[in-house]
Amino acid sequence: MQPEELRQIDNEHLWHPFTQMRGHRAENVPLIESGDGFYLIDVEGRRYLDGVSSLWCNVHGHRVPELDQAVRDQLDRIAHSTLLGLGSVPSIELAGELVKRAPEGLTKVFYSDSGSTAVEIALKMAFQYHNQKPNPDAQSRDLFACMQHAYHGDTIGSVSVGGISIFHEIFGKLLFHSVQMPCPAAYHRPEGMSEADYHAHCYAELERLLAENHTRLAAFVIEPLVQGAAGMQMHPPGYLKRVRELTTRYGIPLIADEVAVGLGRTGTMFACEQEGVTPDFLCLAKGITGGYLPLAVTMTTDEVAAAFEGEHTDYNAFYHGHTYTGNALACAAALATLELFDSQNTLENVKANEQILADRLAELKDHPHVGEVRHKGTMVGIELVANRETRETREAFPADCRMGHQVTLAAREQGVIIRPLGDVVILMPAPGMPGAQIHELCDVVFAAIDKAISLQVA
Repeated sequence: MQPEELRQIDNEHLWHPFTQMRGHRAENVPLIESGDGFYLIDVEGRRYLDGVSSLWCNVHGHRVPELDQAVRDQLDRIAHSTLLGLGSVPSIELAGELVKRAPEGLTKVFYSDSGSTAVEIALKMAFQYHNQKPNPDAQSRDLFACMQHAYHGDTIGSVSVGGISIFHEIFGKLLFHSVQMPCPAAYHRPEGMSEADYHAHCYAELERLLAENHTRLAAFVIEPLVQGAAGMQMHPPGYLKRVRELTTRYGIPLIADEVAVGLGRTGTMFACEQEGVTPDFLCLAKGITGGYLPLAVTMTTDEVAAAFEGEHTDYNAFYHGHTYTGNALACAAALATLELFDSQNTLENVKANEQILADRLAELKDHPHVGEVRHKGTMVGIELVANRETRETREAFPADCRMGHQVTLAAREQGVIIRPLGDVVILMPAPGMPGAQIHELCDVVFAAIDKAISLQVA
């Protein structure tokens, strides 16, 4: 098809995610046809640096020879077979590799197809576990704890433990109840409260809410260290460790949603490692296949899994599954992705890029329209404000300016693809991206910020 025909079909028939289609049809977005390393190439032949790793999932680049070959080799064997009543070689091998690499004690692997379903599975497992464990509680565990501004996906269970109103509020009547902990990221703290006072408040509320509700709480679900979709909100050091201490004290299983923060994004293979935390459930997706194919993982412990063991007539199995659970092609890509972490020293590359980003982001320290820069590993959020001098009121740009989006358009003109969260400009380079491309990303995005703002304030 010619580009014009493709665009016509796209505009008339394709409904894009998280997209107001009226605006989409007017913008002539790039139509991606191929990739080359860390670049995307559209149907017109234009090249774009992939500055958000194809929505936070690409790890080693596009058209990686080792990943391509792993998928081709698996195609020569079989593309898919069910895990209901059968085993599958790639899914077995991948489970073994994941258990070797995950925090000690996470020994069981359940596959699904997206980050949302990985979390949904953990929620259901936790709820059923409490009903089937050796000494069930007198009171039903029918409540979940989560973080304010959380995002765990878009299925109903995952939305129920989410906290981003623009995404979730309309579905309120469909959701089960949850207890939300205040997010300890201090930039948007209440007016008149110091950062130290706000952190103390968050820690106190964490303990109070868990103590008050622990007999009903089936689990606590958290994005360790960084709340991504909230605008890269960073938790203070020690917060995750405190969550683990309290959930252990009160017998509340901990679900670590590492869909966005795992697999090197925060500087270690798993974010939990940085505070010595082992959760009861670990959820992975996005980069697990290097960004090649849909695959998700929910890991848990022998203790949890034992509650689902019994005779067939006990009817206490985990009645959940997906047609493509443990898909062979996806598992083959995931195995090759993990091998590349080792052979290419990807985590060392992340550390080097983390320092490059820290040095470059320091250039925005005194920018009159940058309220805060948030950075962990290769995860970056640059919050744009109309006036940084009014810090107590956090004066934002008018919503109809769509300043974050304007920066995206300006960066696209210069050959870089990024995607904002409101007026927070997000940089999420792939963990394997070379340092030269990190500099290119920063050069273009910083210039795009200046251009977009100059057009607005002129």
